[in-house]
Amino acid sequence: QIQLAESGGGSVQAGGSLRLSCSTSGLKFSAYCMGWFRQVPGKEREGIAAIYSGGDRSYYADSLKDRFTISRDNAKNTLYLQMNSLKPEDTAMYYCAAGIACSESAMNPDWFKYWGQGTEVTVSS
Repeated sequence: QIQLAESGGGSVQAGGSLRLSCSTSGLKFSAYCMGWFRQVPGKEREGIAAIYSGGDRSYYADSLKDRFTISRDNAKNTLYLQMNSLKPEDTAMYYCAAGIACSESAMNPDWFKYWGQGTEVTVSS
């Protein structure tokens, strides 16, 4: 059974940092493109960042690339998202996902086959 489990969310004040983790099981982690998405109620899911299976290339949403860093540890089957200088508008549910394709110029939720349940991030001003 394939499982993705996010952790590390919580409440933080503006300007703070959080590190999200996504632990996986049941899939060959090192073979998958991995990504982070976020969603606010009533809005579409937004792609934040994605990282190639080998960890050598990545994609970032333009508005976030200066504050967020995606990484992976294939030995631990775990994906990470370091979020710095958090803003109230970063408040959302954050999801990790495993996909069959990566691109350095785009990120499409349809490329991602397996999803976690999400971890909530709240940033207060």
